[in-house]
Amino acid sequence: MSAHIPREGREAEAILSDLEAFRRDDARWRDGKVFSLVYDAGPAHAELLKRAHNLYFSENGLNPMAFKSLRRMEAEVVRMSANMLSGGPETVGTMTSGGTESILLAVKAARERAKRHAPWARSPELLVPESAHVAFDKAAHYFGLKLRHAPLADDFTVDVAAVRRMVNRNTVLIVGSAPQYPHGVIDPIGELAAIARSHDIPMHVDACIGGFVLPWLEKLGEPIPPWDFRVDGVTSISADLHKYGYAAKGASVVVYRDMSYLKHQFFVTTDWPGGIYASPSMPGTRPGGTIAAAWAALQGLGEDGYLRHAARTLEAKKKLIAGLEAIPGLAVLGRPQSTIVTYISLDQSLDIYAVADALEDRGWSVDRQQRPSSIHCTLMSRHADIIDAYVAAVADAVAEVRADPSRKSRGNAAMYGMMAKIPFRGMVRKAVEKVMENMYSARDGDVDLGAATSEGPVMKAINEYAPKALELLDTVKARLGRR
Repeated sequence: MSAHIPREGREAEAILSDLEAFRRDDARWRDGKVFSLVYDAGPAHAELLKRAHNLYFSENGLNPMAFKSLRRMEAEVVRMSANMLSGGPETVGTMTSGGTESILLAVKAARERAKRHAPWARSPELLVPESAHVAFDKAAHYFGLKLRHAPLADDFTVDVAAVRRMVNRNTVLIVGSAPQYPHGVIDPIGELAAIARSHDIPMHVDACIGGFVLPWLEKLGEPIPPWDFRVDGVTSISADLHKYGYAAKGASVVVYRDMSYLKHQFFVTTDWPGGIYASPSMPGTRPGGTIAAAWAALQGLGEDGYLRHAARTLEAKKKLIAGLEAIPGLAVLGRPQSTIVTYISLDQSLDIYAVADALEDRGWSVDRQQRPSSIHCTLMSRHADIIDAYVAAVADAVAEVRADPSRKSRGNAAMYGMMAKIPFRGMVRKAVEKVMENMYSARDGDVDLGAATSEGPVMKAINEYAPKALELLDTVKARLGRR
């Protein structure tokens, strides 16, 4: 691949042909073999999104006075989302580029609010469950907050008693998930909100993955506990339109109970020589196409469309749980309340990462997790048609791994297994940082970005640092033993 801009412009058809070729080895999400990353509501809906996006391809939401249509659509998207989340007439918010930005903004707003309402919080702290999305870690890192993780209970929800003990004068935001990503369970939002309310602390619900599906599951009769603005004490919610809202990427909303919270999200400066500058969210330029496509998604599907997709997703989830529980040696973690199913191996001789490798050999995209070692599936409506095939593939993969235990020492299974054994997570961090440095310092575009195998850069970095970590552990054990 050339690292230089071509001397002369190329023909459009040649460029498009290259683009088609580039994605040849990408995940096969159109076949239903991907359980995350892409959320689609069918080809007709996708065509609607493309046409809506293209109509506003060049428009810029940076200046709502110049493009009043974008401001109108954003306001209507926020209003429709707020109503779905049981907000009242005072509920306000903005669209964002995705769940991470929504979370960053909620944390930033809480920090700024604390400067005015809790000036004693000189070292602001963010209190989140261990299972909270890593965007909160990123927010704490970016905005200079101390991040405190509350432990989980046996059912994988956050331990409320621990949260109650951990709140202090520096706490500026308490967080719960609806649901949390690793296990698909909803934190006890009512109890967390009561703690936040008693201390006059804002309470954020991360519903990035659940915001546009939990309301419809509840309407279908699923026992979903209250988690939205119906809960007194919930002050903000993040919900991704580009997930179960079936909008184009990247689109999310962050919604606040009223303007007294949202106003702390804004950035305004009046001293720049270029003029007065005001921004409601993090980017300057805000793509108009994304806003238009989100508005079109909500209009195109309507409540009946969302209910239909939620019903199909629920069908897929129930079929998957039943299928996995029928395979000896596997078990579903917790009691997933949304659309996420995570499963583990109960048999020490059955390496779940080796099962993941075997599934990938069969063409399935697999999301691996740790603590505990597990496979994660985010279900969507399209999966209702292929769950039987997936369960059959899992059964075949399990049988293959049982017949060949050496698989756990090859490929991704070896990499993930090694990372699980390294006692000092800083060593893992160094290995991953090394991979990132290599990936983004490449000048010729020839770095294999996906080489997470026994011969790839991730495993090589792990192998470089793992012996140091294990040697250090042996030294510590020896010194403790002499005492």
